[in-house]
Amino acid sequence: MLYWALMFFVIALVAAVFGFSGIASASAGIAQILFVLFAVLFAATLVLRFVRGRS
Repeated sequence: MLYWALMFFVIALVAAVFGFSGIASASAGIAQILFVLFAVLFAATLVLRFVRGRS
């Protein structure tokens, strides 16, 4: 998931360089959503691992 967030961020940067502001903002928005989703799932996994123990 982090890979896809980075890919959409790169697409947003390339689109911004070439002046496609609509595509750049859409790609940046998708990248932000994917990154936040990744961060939430990562934090939940860490919490569950510490609560359940390291078995």
